[in-house]
Amino acid sequence: MSEKQGHFQRAITLFDAVMIVTGSMIGSGIFIVSADIAQKVGSAGWLLVVWLITGFITLAGAVSYGELSSMFPKVGGQYVYLREAYNKLVAFLYGWTLFLVIQTGVIAAVAVAFARFTGVLLPWFSETNVLFSLGSFQFSTVQLLAIILLVVLTYINSRGVRSGKLISNVFGSTKLVALGLLILGGLALGINQQAVSVNFQDMWQAASFDKLGHSSPLSTSALITAIGLAMTGSLFSSDSWNNIGFSGDEIVKPERTIVLSMALGTAIVTALYILINIVYLLVLPLKGNPEAATVMGRGIMYATNERVATAVAESILGQVGAYVMAILIMISTFSADNSILLSGARAYYAMAADGLFFPGMARLNKAGVPGVALWAQCAWASLLCLSGSYGDLLNYVMFSVILFYVITIIGIFVLRRTRPDAPRPYRAAGYPIIPLLYVILASGFCFVLLTDPVNSKFALRGLGLVAVGIPVYYIFGRRFSGIQNQEPN
Repeated sequence: MSEKQGHFQRAITLFDAVMIVTGSMIGSGIFIVSADIAQKVGSAGWLLVVWLITGFITLAGAVSYGELSSMFPKVGGQYVYLREAYNKLVAFLYGWTLFLVIQTGVIAAVAVAFARFTGVLLPWFSETNVLFSLGSFQFSTVQLLAIILLVVLTYINSRGVRSGKLISNVFGSTKLVALGLLILGGLALGINQQAVSVNFQDMWQAASFDKLGHSSPLSTSALITAIGLAMTGSLFSSDSWNNIGFSGDEIVKPERTIVLSMALGTAIVTALYILINIVYLLVLPLKGNPEAATVMGRGIMYATNERVATAVAESILGQVGAYVMAILIMISTFSADNSILLSGARAYYAMAADGLFFPGMARLNKAGVPGVALWAQCAWASLLCLSGSYGDLLNYVMFSVILFYVITIIGIFVLRRTRPDAPRPYRAAGYPIIPLLYVILASGFCFVLLTDPVNSKFALRGLGLVAVGIPVYYIFGRRFSGIQNQEPN
């Protein structure tokens, strides 16, 4: 028996939307990626520059992207914007990559992060605790908990958008308050004068460090490349700000709410990220020894398992700090996965409604959400958890993400020319300068990844994933469309 069709419910208010934006953006990245950034640029000043450039790019993207969201405030978000600016093929390539790796890869990685930090409180959840193995395949308790989390969150979201947004609001606001307390606690209780002196005495001496603690100075050109490579982590930590656009038909006054929520959400997260990194630098020395036994000795760049925030909490609260941070990161990742799960399925719904994806994904369940798309997303993300390849996927997911952001922002210029008289409730701030700066900086990031000997393989794999979508579009697009057309209304 077919599931009774529902309809989209306009239940997401501005507050809900801001919580979804901030909830999607803040996962586990901000707590760990500063270690890798510190190794790549080697100084406090350039660490902050990486986060400042990332914040500018993110804000520039959001305030530019808002023009498209106000023109097409429909379910599907970026997929719809690409379809309207270009054609269905370009839109499909985005949706294909979104399903294959961008959305589901992030969902899987964040779920695994949740499970790993649960292991700090409950040691039974450990990647070394293998429940069974088959050849080279191993199934650990971390993978088990990650998949359980995905199933639980998918079930909650399949019960209706109000259920999903309730989780987002409760855990998202808790996360923001906790991050604020972390910043205040670091400023009030954790400032270490020795760390301050070391970090800020010569804060512009750029150098790269390897995993063994060996360093080499960076020339100007090498520094530019290092900043670009370092931004892979910071951009990942700042991504998913666009997810709110996927839910257009479920948002109250979407032409206004989407723009405002992206602007407010990215501004809040950017400010928090800068402040958190300042706290890191006030509490811990940037440089350290990977063989050191203490958090101070290891510093930011060699924090155990790259858990910089945990090292900061430990330096302030002792061993209790590790448990406090584990709880905070569990809340953060739980909230992030919920928001990303909620949003992504709407893009697959829009693809299916266009006859470009499995027809079942174009149906709403009786709760008014794309239930089939939600469960398909859950299934694929769970397979990524099982595969153990989600870490590699994230190494090149950022290339695909930024590439499609660039193409989408260029779409603003395309639509200004092809549809000059179309209603634009909001026009991109600082047009054409701000959108153009975004395109230049983001394209520069993609260029750095493509030309770097180590990261080029991941960038090329990202391009490969996109390219594979071309034959899929032509081979299966008609089949999907044909099946859809055969279905009774």
